[in-house]
Amino acid sequence: MSRLEEALKSACDTQACVIGEDILDLVPALVRKHFPSATRALVVADPRTWAAAGEHVSTLLAAAGIPAERYILEPDGKMFHADYHYAVEVRDALAAAGAENGDLVPVAAGSGVVNDLVKLASGDLKVPYLVCATAASVDGYSSFGAAIRSPEGAKKTYACPAPRAIVADLNVMRTAPKWMAASGFADLLAKVPAGADWILAYELGACEWHDRAWHTVQDGLPDALANPEGVAAMETEPMRKFVEGLMLGGFAMQDMQSSRPASGAEHMFSHILEMRDHTYKGDIVPHGIQVGVYTHFMTKFFEQILAFDYTKLDVDACVAAWPDWPTEEALARKLFAGTKFPDVGVTSTKAKYLDKDGLRAQLMIAKTRWPEIKARLEKQLLPSAEVARRLRVVGAPVYPEEIGTTREDSCANVIVAAHMRDRYNSLDFTYRTGQMDAFARAAFGVKSEG
Repeated sequence: MSRLEEALKSACDTQACVIGEDILDLVPALVRKHFPSATRALVVADPRTWAAAGEHVSTLLAAAGIPAERYILEPDGKMFHADYHYAVEVRDALAAAGAENGDLVPVAAGSGVVNDLVKLASGDLKVPYLVCATAASVDGYSSFGAAIRSPEGAKKTYACPAPRAIVADLNVMRTAPKWMAASGFADLLAKVPAGADWILAYELGACEWHDRAWHTVQDGLPDALANPEGVAAMETEPMRKFVEGLMLGGFAMQDMQSSRPASGAEHMFSHILEMRDHTYKGDIVPHGIQVGVYTHFMTKFFEQILAFDYTKLDVDACVAAWPDWPTEEALARKLFAGTKFPDVGVTSTKAKYLDKDGLRAQLMIAKTRWPEIKARLEKQLLPSAEVARRLRVVGAPVYPEEIGTTREDSCANVIVAAHMRDRYNSLDFTYRTGQMDAFARAAFGVKSEG
């Protein structure tokens, strides 16, 4: 049984995922099998993805006796973004077409944006949908939840089911702009330090373990990432493995009902930029491109961690320096003051805060078990130079200045990232050992203050 077939057995929403060349003609049969009550379809696309796949899929459905209407989303600017008002637009279109009657299947023909919009709209109406992926740009095709820019202006993940069926035609994906595959590759590469974050958190007793989700993501990851040259050249086998890797990340998230298997601290920096409406050259930087930059940083950050001998950690000094909750709460509130989500830092930090006794117990685990923990982390991670090389090969940026920010600003964001989510990671570990700022400055190559 293939990894994909094994993952589908544990996916809570998706029943079929097909990856290959010239496979759009499978769509009618997938509709017949997995949407047995559907007698018609509504194909949702943007102008580019309609030309790439949507029109052909509509023709195929109609020829198979499944009449297909179309709904074309018109972008507001140079790039098409997953703004909430588009999701409302799609939901209204589906409702007007009678999707809630149960005889209509929504078909998303597009990349991550169109998929997320249809995912949320379909979820709101409690209607399953099919996606024809048009770019190898995200792992979100197969994940639960939709990453949407909220009405308040900040990106958030809305809870909604993953697609019931996925078709990923590699020949269609080859027609997408090159940066989209670079973005997807960078997002997939993030699973390496994200896995290290999960290992560290679990070993220190700070999170649960989900063995099946771990293996779904990590077992095929080396193969999926092994040939960036082949991905850049859109060669069939490297691209198939790469796209499968993206899909497996989403299936693991479905299985665990958490994004823990697929994202770690590197994603927090992307969320900070999105929360602050960061743009570069007049437009939003794609999610995977942002994540790739901070994947490189987090790999260098882990190299700082691995260079330190935690069997010699001064636990008493760490505990003595640890702030009480009122002090930590005040810091968390200050870090997010003036943002659209001023309470997020307090809520997240409270969920993972430890008192001094709890901190001592956790750091003693690190001190006494460091050789074993270090060995697991070393086995998981890639050298930062290799991460940078692979990003360059696929055409993805490596440093903050290449996406319109600076290493200094990124370094200042490390403390924000550590307070942004209740999920424990390597930033939390070094925050509690008093090493976070020094390690971040070393990783970014920023001189110490003073």
